[in-house]
Amino acid sequence: MQTSPALLPEPARRIAAWCVVLLLAAGVAAVGIWLCAVFRTAVTPVLLAILGTALLGPLHRRLVRLGVRTSLAAALTVVAVLAVVGGATYIVVAALIETGDQIVASLRQAATDIAEHLGAAGTSLDDLAKNAKSLLEKFGGTAASGVISGISVVGEMLATAVLALLLMFFFLRDSDRAAGALRSLVPRTTGDLVEAMARRAFEAVEGFMRGTTLVALVDAVLIGVGLVVLDVPGAVGLAALVFVTAYIPYLGAFLSGAIAVLVALADRGFVIALWVLGIVLAVQVIEGNVLQPMVQSRTVQMHPAAVMLAITAGASVAGVLGMLLAVPLTAAATGVLGELRTRYGAPPEDGP
Repeated sequence: MQTSPALLPEPARRIAAWCVVLLLAAGVAAVGIWLCAVFRTAVTPVLLAILGTALLGPLHRRLVRLGVRTSLAAALTVVAVLAVVGGATYIVVAALIETGDQIVASLRQAATDIAEHLGAAGTSLDDLAKNAKSLLEKFGGTAASGVISGISVVGEMLATAVLALLLMFFFLRDSDRAAGALRSLVPRTTGDLVEAMARRAFEAVEGFMRGTTLVALVDAVLIGVGLVVLDVPGAVGLAALVFVTAYIPYLGAFLSGAIAVLVALADRGFVIALWVLGIVLAVQVIEGNVLQPMVQSRTVQMHPAAVMLAITAGASVAGVLGMLLAVPLTAAATGVLGELRTRYGAPPEDGP
């Protein structure tokens, strides 16, 4: 029996099939992002708790191996988080309060110096400052509503932090039952695959959190010591800023380094600013060529272009919080893809 010829050639059918797959994947991703945005009040604590669990999981496991009961070990881990984060927050806030005015004054002086050197452009900067002042005076009546909205934002942040800590406790306590709970939610035939992907994703996030914390600490210490030696004002606050912004790869280092250079330029002059720029660049070279390869060799490796695209997408979806969560989520997705590639990738052909 003679079969009718196909309407489309084989390459066209393959392209069409891939287009359908990509459209379905994009649609699922878009729906997932939309649901996360709608339920961000519940999703954000869960993601923060997962990041905290990935970072502090080794401490919890060490306590359990020492004979501490699982619930008590989880509680001690959460208390340690409160002590460390609370103490670090107090130190950072105290340093910023003590040196914040000095840093702001130095930045303002740097902007004035730049405006003077720009000549005609400097007058436009002065006009912009005057216009900003007039706008503040014009809309000063909205200060009360701004304070109220600020209080509501602080309350929401506190509620999110408390919920994240509680979820972290439960995640740590019930971590040994996570695989069984995950298997109960999927068909029996896909249980092994789903568990393997979940473990690979969590290992990637765990490696990213520990590695980023180590890199952030080293960057903050090295840059902070350099700023102290050069007698740059607000060195402790700037070092704290370096540590916090290091959780946003590439972009965070650029922002904190630029602020440190501007402060040095305004207060200590052009030569010291060049020294600060050299220290920042040297630390970034050490990070890029020594620390990051050592860290990423133990975890999932991500291309810098993928990291930058993830940060941009996270910022467009959820602002600063999206920038912080984008890279860990990308690491988890990379781990899942790596597991799928390991299981279903084509084996290499034997050579001649």
